[in-house]
Amino acid sequence: MLIQVKARFLLFNFYFLLCNMLQLTVNDKNTFSISSDDGQMVINDTAADWDASWQANGLISVLYNGKSYTAILENVDRKNKEVTLRINGQVYKTAIKEPIDLLLSNMGLDLKAMQKAEPVKAPMPGMVLKILVTPGQQINKGDGLVILEAMKMENILKATGTATVKAIKVNERMAVEKGTILIELE
Repeated sequence: MLIQVKARFLLFNFYFLLCNMLQLTVNDKNTFSISSDDGQMVINDTAADWDASWQANGLISVLYNGKSYTAILENVDRKNKEVTLRINGQVYKTAIKEPIDLLLSNMGLDLKAMQKAEPVKAPMPGMVLKILVTPGQQINKGDGLVILEAMKMENILKATGTATVKAIKVNERMAVEKGTILIELE
């Protein structure tokens, strides 16, 4: 596990040097423009004096503008381009935008917004015991949507991402076949 985390961190540093510019948004609040100028990191057009190194215990030691910080890499979500760090006990969720993301955003295109939410389908034949959502409801990844009884077991079907419930295509106590659309999302 520690080797995987170190490899991810090194890949991020290498990737940063190749891209030469990133935009980071921390905790959905603060946005920073980060670039590299002859190996020197520049944050919001100001040169930053920094260094980072892995410690034997798996922690990351960071020196930034003369101050020392201890960081733990908690999560790397490549699909959503997010990194979660714990620095001196405080959690920082960082969303990363590459140059292509910034270009598409400036053109009015947002890949995340353009991704179509797939309908929720019955993974197996069964009976709809309970519908946990209503049309128009906002849902997040992991939210329970439907309880489906199959083979004498209750299965909670959960949202795979953020979406809005467009329509519910079944009723409670209704038998369904595998592949039946239960809920449409948008």
